[in-house]
Amino acid sequence: MTEAGVNPEPEAVDRGKQYPADDITVSFDADRCRHFGECVRGLPEVFDAGRRPWIDPGGAPAEQVAEVIRRCPSGALQYRLRNGQGEVGDEVTSVTQLPTGQILLRGRLTVQTGSGARSETRMAACGCGSSASAPYCDGACTPTEARG
Repeated sequence: MTEAGVNPEPEAVDRGKQYPADDITVSFDADRCRHFGECVRGLPEVFDAGRRPWIDPGGAPAEQVAEVIRRCPSGALQYRLRNGQGEVGDEVTSVTQLPTGQILLRGRLTVQTGSGARSETRMAACGCGSSASAPYCDGACTPTEARG
């Protein structure tokens, strides 16, 4: 780690559609997005669902873009700075279950998937057992099913 909260070898940023700018590259994995809206509320000049492309990472300074991306609870948004550095998860892992059943995790996570282990910093995990993308939540359940 070369500076607080930054990982010199990000792997998650290489997943999803890439949106490059001079100082930052943003990636978006639509399959993981649960539409919490932290991005569009946090930096609407960069994240605008009514515009195509909907992400313009050059619309604000790179550190502001990175700060808003770190708010994305599902991990659908990732970033890599121009120097190749990406996000490092929180030192202490936190787990929060939402009333809708989703389980939000933050930290330095190792997630076991059907394709093997993946490093993550944020994710929305399935809390109902219905997700075709388990352990990730894909929104397959209804809130009633999630609560049991």
